[in-house]
Amino acid sequence: MKTLARNKKALFNYELLDQYEAGIVLQGWEVKSIKGGNISLKESFIAVENEELYLVNAHVSIWPGVKITDESMFTRPRKLLLNTKEIAKLLRGRNTTGNTIVPIDMHLSRGKVKVNIALVRGKKKYDKRESLKEKDVKRQIQSDLKNYK
Repeated sequence: MKTLARNKKALFNYELLDQYEAGIVLQGWEVKSIKGGNISLKESFIAVENEELYLVNAHVSIWPGVKITDESMFTRPRKLLLNTKEIAKLLRGRNTTGNTIVPIDMHLSRGKVKVNIALVRGKKKYDKRESLKEKDVKRQIQSDLKNYK
């Protein structure tokens, strides 16, 4: 499984409750561009419309040689493919106060582009500080190990 893009802000701002792997409906040039690493999940989110999930605001840069004049094609909503039970479970979890659904990463699975999405709860400020402290401690330990060798 090769990771193509990761939503680092989502991992920092939210606590993961439940995670799913979803397929995504893409056009041909989008697949080439995503496999080339020209994707950003930074501002993206999951929208629900008629009990279907859509990836919104994920920016896919244009693939060379493709003629597109409409700028909205780069961030257009892209339908996510999950089975009905998974969608129902996500929607039930989202109805709880403070929960939402966000994309975590985009990766290749057996040659297909997939999106990991998660039901998440927002972290409190002190939880974010704790995450930063843990990251700093890990970095310090790795630095000490390198210096020790």
